[in-house]
Amino acid sequence: MQRFIPLSIPNFEGNESKYVNDALSQGWVSTGGAYITELEKKLEEFLKVKKVVACQSGTAALHLALMECGVQPGDLVIVPTLTFIATVNPVMYQFASPIFMDCDNSLCMDVRKLREFCESECDLKEERLFHKDTGKQIKALVVVHVFGNLADMESIMEIAEEFHLKVIEDATEALGSRYISGRYAGKFAGTIGDFGAYSFNGNKIITTGGGGAITAKEEEAAIHMQYISTQAKDDPHYYIHHEIGFNYRMTNLQAALGVAQMEELPEFIRRKNKNYQLYLEQLNDFSFGRLLGFREGTESNRWFYSLELQMEKLRGSLREIISSLQARGIQTRAIWDLIHKQLPYREKITYQIERALYYSSCILNLPCSTQLTKEEIVFVVEQIKTIVGEMADGIKIT
Repeated sequence: MQRFIPLSIPNFEGNESKYVNDALSQGWVSTGGAYITELEKKLEEFLKVKKVVACQSGTAALHLALMECGVQPGDLVIVPTLTFIATVNPVMYQFASPIFMDCDNSLCMDVRKLREFCESECDLKEERLFHKDTGKQIKALVVVHVFGNLADMESIMEIAEEFHLKVIEDATEALGSRYISGRYAGKFAGTIGDFGAYSFNGNKIITTGGGGAITAKEEEAAIHMQYISTQAKDDPHYYIHHEIGFNYRMTNLQAALGVAQMEELPEFIRRKNKNYQLYLEQLNDFSFGRLLGFREGTESNRWFYSLELQMEKLRGSLREIISSLQARGIQTRAIWDLIHKQLPYREKITYQIERALYYSSCILNLPCSTQLTKEEIVFVVEQIKTIVGEMADGIKIT
């Protein structure tokens, strides 16, 4: 039977079964139970924040943050185009519209273009930022820490403070990434802006199956998000509700899984870093690409490993490379198709999208599970070198 090396799968080698079975035995399986509180506490301790709210998904976390920012129908929100679509969809849930921004060479938002846009395309009136062409107010900025690589938060926060924008950090891929120097030394992804969203989907560095979490700079904001995430119950006994709420609370079964995963998080990050270094070593003599690095002055969780291929030197497509690797039992992925090119977003505002177009055409994401062995990494790189070498020589790959 041919070996199969998946892109990214969860790791359950700790107390996952024990805690989930305990939750089952207690009968607490839904949106109440001690494991939800315990998971929130563990996240608060790890991230060094006052309040974390566990919720249904990273998408739900972003939606809660946008609501708490006061984003309303007709408002504008600045977002990256190089991201998973779940970053942007919650903007539409609020009947607002995105403004798409380019990336820099870190794959995160281009702060130089962000500043240029705010200065040249917008007007600041009475501490509110308005888009000149549409006259609409820009309420917030969503920045994504792509693949665990921290964005330039020093520059982003300076811009946000100057132009009076709320900052939502999409840290769904970056739990455990942190700054080790500069203004935010010691601060984790998701704890610098006004809000920080996390995802515990099955492919993330820790998982609850589904699930996510949200934190806020102001504890009162986090408490309010917890309130609206549980149907805004003012009197649960007599079903009194003073606001529109959502069924966004995490279940106790998911949280039980998450508590066990949080116990393993430091080890998972250690393995991610070790395997990244192994990939670097194996790709040291590779002539047709490079493994992308991570921002200086940070410690990344190195959630995903991205190989930038020199496609202009190859007689073939990225799709052919992915298909050929799949045929050899190796699961890889291209980066996302850019969001501003997706059908629901083609008429939305964009600003000088250039680098994102390039990276969307040449990034190959490599297997990165925490169970990955050195032998598997060597095999993956050998197959990539073989396939890409044949393409460079004009040989039809099989």
